[in-house]
This record gives sequence, structure tokens and C-alpha cells, in this order.
Amino acid sequence: MNVRYRVSSPVQVRTDATVFFLCEDEPYRSMQSEAIRQLFPATEAALSSSDASGKKSSLVVAYSPERSSTRKIVVVGVGRSADVTAETLRRAASAAARRLSNGTKSCAFVLPDGCPLSPEDTAFAIVEGAVLGSYKFTRYKTSDNASGIGEYVVVGSARSAAISKAVEQAAIVCEGVYLTRDLANMPGNDLYPETLAEHAKRAGKEAGFRVQVFDKRKIEQLGMGGLLAVNQGSVRPPVFIVMEWRGGSAKEPPVVLVGKGITFDTGGISIKPADRMGDMKMDMHGAATVIGTLYAVAKLKLPINVVGLVPSTENMPSGSAYRPGDVIRFMNGKTAEIDNTDAEGRLILADALTYAERYKPRAVVDIATLTGACVIALGHVTTGLMGTDRDLIARIEAAAARTSEYVCELPLHEEYLEQIKSDIADVKNTGGRPAGAITAALFLKHFIGDYPWAHLDIAGTGMAPKEGAYTPKGGTGVGVRLFVDMLRNW
Repeated sequence: MNVRYRVSSPVQVRTDATVFFLCEDEPYRSMQSEAIRQLFPATEAALSSSDASGKKSSLVVAYSPERSSTRKIVVVGVGRSADVTAETLRRAASAAARRLSNGTKSCAFVLPDGCPLSPEDTAFAIVEGAVLGSYKFTRYKTSDNASGIGEYVVVGSARSAAISKAVEQAAIVCEGVYLTRDLANMPGNDLYPETLAEHAKRAGKEAGFRVQVFDKRKIEQLGMGGLLAVNQGSVRPPVFIVMEWRGGSAKEPPVVLVGKGITFDTGGISIKPADRMGDMKMDMHGAATVIGTLYAVAKLKLPINVVGLVPSTENMPSGSAYRPGDVIRFMNGKTAEIDNTDAEGRLILADALTYAERYKPRAVVDIATLTGACVIALGHVTTGLMGTDRDLIARIEAAAARTSEYVCELPLHEEYLEQIKSDIADVKNTGGRPAGAITAALFLKHFIGDYPWAHLDIAGTGMAPKEGAYTPKGGTGVGVRLFVDMLRNW
């Protein structure tokens, strides 16, 4: 994608379309409308219509003469000027980009006046909304003529290194989200543990972070019993991906991000219903998020050390698959009784959380499409958040507020532990339907080391059944923007 900032009058920018943002309250609405009319007289009728109210979600399109610098002019409402937020601008820019996506190759977005945000924050939000809203997954389309916008120009009146940098950084974050969405949407016959590792290697080579891939033999040497158990039913071997970005000092402990990498989840012996099982190609969204985050962090050259850990396997039923009733031993020596083989994500994360301790990390955050219970509790809008450290939870909540990647903390009261007690092992891998997201997190808590820890359950927010304001149906890329913001503000 080509994203840049340009200091110019909008009429001097040659693009297929130009987007203006319109407030609904006076005097801003009249001033902004008149300024647009002066620049593009062909908008007179559109701006005089009731559709050009400036209210949120209002949008009008006007067409200028062919000799004009731009063919289409879009005016999108953002509501009251004092109430405009970054999320307002993201949604407005996305609405405009989606309206223009078919047949529009280039688009200019004019920075609005009267906005309470700084110009650089305004530009950052507009780029996020426009680029993320334009996303299309067309990898397997052989006759898709509806190509999207390829060039985005943010137009302002002031020379500003800060605005130019904000536009550049927003584009990099969007690249990380695009990478995550692409990986999450790829089918299981194309994306499996070994090819996921290849994508991580390519991302590392392009962005500049180190990638190591442990094969099955190394995983066995490490004693990762959870990852090996889940892998038993698959003919494809597991991998354990280690990614490292060293942007801070050599002595600085890293923040470790752990992503669930189940590239396809049938449920194993406890097999899932056939309906919508195809969506389980996205059960590696947590892994995709961690890869996309490392990509963005490295390209942004953030001055912090970050490690990404991805345990990856398929969960398949076969004569060699692990079974309900089995007892498995993890890397830290603890044992778990298998109550349900469809509760497999926590098993592979357990080994990764144990491995994370060797970095003596300042914090560990895992992210996973872990439980249907979280979807029932929070739907497809909010991510479940649980953890052991108030400061880390506060950091995540602050990043969520800034990015509008919403989180909601769920409790980890010790009373819930009763549900995952085992008669024959240290812990049981499920605790029944009540509080399923909480008991899954409490299972993971058995395997954390002496470090601050938080867990994000993205079962609802990672796999979307329909299009959102600037997210697609399918893999949403959730978590990348949140993690990058958290790490930038550490």
C-alpha cells in the first residue's frame, strides 16, 4: 500500500476521489461546507441536501467535471465537533473508503478543522480507518475485478514532521493488521504449522526481527507434552516459533507475547459439529496477531525488547489422537487430565507460558481464540481479559481505550478452581459450561512463572460473523493495534 502525507490544497491533489469530514454543529458545518463548495463547486447540490447533515454515518457523494483533479468528492459526517474522537474518525474514514472501494485506485483524505484531537492523532486515525476499512481477502479469487484502493493521501495545509511520521506509522500498523488478517483467513490446506512458520520467517526477514523454528524433535527434547499431545492425531508435525525484536538495551527484560497457533481445530476425538467447522481455520488467530505485532513493532523500530512465542499444531481425530481420560505431562512437570480434547488451546499455551519464564520477562500476555464461553459472555465486540497483575491489566485497558479494541476484565476468583480439580492429576483441562472462559484462564495460571501475566480471549473478536465498522467478516486482525499501542506506551 502507498500511504503518504502531502501539504497542498485539495484541488491540486490528483486522485480518483477526495474525502472531506463534516461536523454537524455550527459554525463548523457552515464553514466547512462553504470551504468545500469553493474548492469544488460541483458539490453544491450534494451539500445542500439533507444527507449532508454532518451527523455520524451521514455520507454524500458528488461528481466533478472530468477535467477536475478528482472525479468523486465524498463528504462524511463526524457528529458534533467537540465529541470527535479517534474512533469517530476511523469509522468515518472507513465508511468513505468502503463507499469508494470498487474502481477507486487512489483517494485523498483532507484533514478536518475544528477537531479536538492533535493533527497527528487525527491523521493517524484517518489512515487506520481508511486502510483497515478497505481490506479485502482476495488471495484465492481468480476473477475478482473489484480491486480496492492502493494509494492513500492525507492532505493538510501545514508542513509537519509529526503529521508525516504519524501517517507513516499508522500505515505500518495497518500492514501488521493486514498480515494478521491474511494469515487468519487462509485455509487449513494452505496454512498449517510448517507453512505458518515460513510466513513468520518471511515477516521477520522483511521487518527485521529474528525467527527460530523448533521442529518436533526439539519440542520433544524440551518436554512440551501439551503441544505433543494435541499433535498426536495429525500427520503434520508441530512447530514452536520463537520471534525476537531487540529494540531496547541488552539488559532490559522483554515483554513476551504468546499466541495460540491451532491451524485447524476439528475438536479431536471430542469432535465439533460439522456446522461452521470451516471457521476453525481461524483458530490460529492468536498466533497471527503475535506475528503481525512483531512485524509492526520491528518496522516501527520501537525501543523495547519483545519476544513472540507461537506453539502450533493441528487438532485432528485419528487412531493416534489423544483421548478423553488421558493424562499428559507438561514442560514444567505438571500433569493434566484430559476431560475434552476440544479444550486443546490451553494445552499448547501451557508449554509456551512455561518456556516464557526463561526470558525473565517484565510481563507475559497470551492471546487466543480460546473459549466459546467468552463469545457467549461478551459476543463479538469485546475481548475477555484476565490476569494476575494490576499494572499490566491497566496498561492493556489503557491501550484498549485508545485503540477501541475493547476489553472487559473477568474475575479469577479461587472458588472457580474447584471446577478444574482432577482426581488423578494436578488439574483437569475443562470445568464444564459455567464460567468456561474463567476456568480456561485458571488452567493457564497453573503454568505461569514468576512474572506479571495477562490473558486475552479473542474467540469472539478474532472471528467475526459479519463485517464491522472497519473490520472484515472472518479474521479481524484484533490485538495488533492494541499490542502495538501498549508497547509504544510502556
